[in-house]
Amino acid sequence: MTTTTKLMTADELLRMPDDNQRHELVRGELRTMPPSGYEHGGIVVNITGPLHQFVRSKKLGKVFGAETGFVLERSPDTVLAPDVSYVSKLRLSEARSKKGFFPGPPDLAVEVMSPSDTIKHTEQKAKDWVEGGTALVWVVDPKRETVTVYEEGAEPVVVGIDDELDGGEILEGFTLPVREIFAED
Repeated sequence: MTTTTKLMTADELLRMPDDNQRHELVRGELRTMPPSGYEHGGIVVNITGPLHQFVRSKKLGKVFGAETGFVLERSPDTVLAPDVSYVSKLRLSEARSKKGFFPGPPDLAVEVMSPSDTIKHTEQKAKDWVEGGTALVWVVDPKRETVTVYEEGAEPVVVGIDDELDGGEILEGFTLPVREIFAED
């Protein structure tokens, strides 16, 4: 991952030409990451599929795929793009435009750790999501086959391969066996 030193705005980030890289803005600093790998993409789909089906069947809101930017802060701007996200129907109706980045945090942000991610970097990103107003954050660790659940005002909880992940108050009734997140078929 590389970082720039000149501060950038969310509008400047949105106007950047496509360079086949992934970009986020953290307190005005541009962060560039390589495209995701094979394992990462499979895990994202294993979460997105069941989550999308649940949200759509209950008409709760919308699930977004990777690269959807959410503006968490202004001046300096922070725009993060989780691997998977969910926004409730109520919050979707509050957005004035469907163009550009979503104006605020998702209700749920899912981050799948890449081989280059460190625990420190991932914990900071989860903290940024929660401090930016995201109610529920799932950090998926393919090496350990765990999901760490972050919520405001609570200690992180690690859910293991033999456990079940749930949507808590944000997605009441949603469950997903952690084993299915890492399934390869």
